Amino acid sequence: MKQLVNKLTSLKSKNTNIATLDTNKNLDELKWQFALENSNVGLWDWNAKTNDVFYSEKTKELIGYKDSEIKNSKVEWDKRVHPEDRKAYFKDYNAHLNGELDHYYNEHRVLCKNGSYKWILDRGKVVTRDKNNKPLRIIGTVVDISSRKKNEELLKTNLELITNQNKRLHNFTHIVSHNLKTHIGNFKNILEFYDEASTEQEKEELIIHLKTISGALTNTIVDLNDIISIKSKSNIEQINENIHIHSCAEKIIKSLELESLQKDVSIHNAIRETDCIKTNASYFESILHNLISNGIKYSHPERKSKIILQTIHTNSEIKLLISDNGIGIDMEKHKNQLFEMYQTFHGTNREDSRGIGLYITKTQVEALDGTIELDSKPNEGSTFTITLKKQKAS
Repeated sequence: MKQLVNKLTSLKSKNTNIATLDTNKNLDELKWQFALENSNVGLWDWNAKTNDVFYSEKTKELIGYKDSEIKNSKVEWDKRVHPEDRKAYFKDYNAHLNGELDHYYNEHRVLCKNGSYKWILDRGKVVTRDKNNKPLRIIGTVVDISSRKKNEELLKTNLELITNQNKRLHNFTHIVSHNLKTHIGNFKNILEFYDEASTEQEKEELIIHLKTISGALTNTIVDLNDIISIKSKSNIEQINENIHIHSCAEKIIKSLELESLQKDVSIHNAIRETDCIKTNASYFESILHNLISNGIKYSHPERKSKIILQTIHTNSEIKLLISDNGIGIDMEKHKNQLFEMYQTFHGTNREDSRGIGLYITKTQVEALDGTIELDSKPNEGSTFTITLKKQKAS
């Protein structure tokens, strides 16, 4: 008890005008305050008559300040509340003052002395009102909930990731089921027609149809096998290959030289020769090949076509941009199907457009822990942006 008395005497000497240090406090309240002062819970006490606020040392400590660095004014806390949180902060606080809420409860970010923001759980209750029911005194507590908020954000991110993966798995399963059933149904029909055929010529024609269906089924199985192979790849070591992006791009451009000459497409490699990234070489080359060949395939027939490759750096990421002035895609019409399986967007009914290339490319980019985006306009061209994380040197 001697320690409690000494502590309270010290507090009273610093805050003689604050309601929380009134000498008429009963012993239970003094014990409660002392307990808060020696825990990780900060205490605040607002005197509505004087508009003074007592902030405990722990309250100030939570946001990096010493006891002498924050004045006894409500403004000291209000001005540090994050701009995005202020509306809800004042709304909840005033709702309790007006008697709309039994307790004041709000979670918000507060600016710390070091310039960072910390998540705080702020709670309080009016303990004294006048005869007109106006609040005279409010006592409250603050608790650091930054760790909890961080975990909640992580859980939210993981939930979104799992939800997206489940959605894609569902779509993938649906596509596999639909395509295989279609091929099997066609096989069954052709074989039934074959049994009913009365001439050798009819049987020969049906055999040709059977071969066509067999080829389509083979292509579907190859596509699905490629995608499953990418999704199930677990060789982490291969993702740490050091790749010179400019040289890699030159290699792909050279391999597509015949196609670009036939379509009269010029390819400009504006990637800096010093640009490097650690990733999986096979996937990275495949991504470049798919996107550059895509630009050649869908070049504009009425103008000189070109493809430009360039990179943009941030502190933690490298962005690879592959732009062309081809026929483009109607983004408003197709934005939700851009990277789905068996989707085509150019209205050209090309036999070589199976609608699998962009899906495989996106799958490979995601296998490298990256993202891919497309910006395109009809008759103007397209720009694919691949974003990959830089790895710190080990």
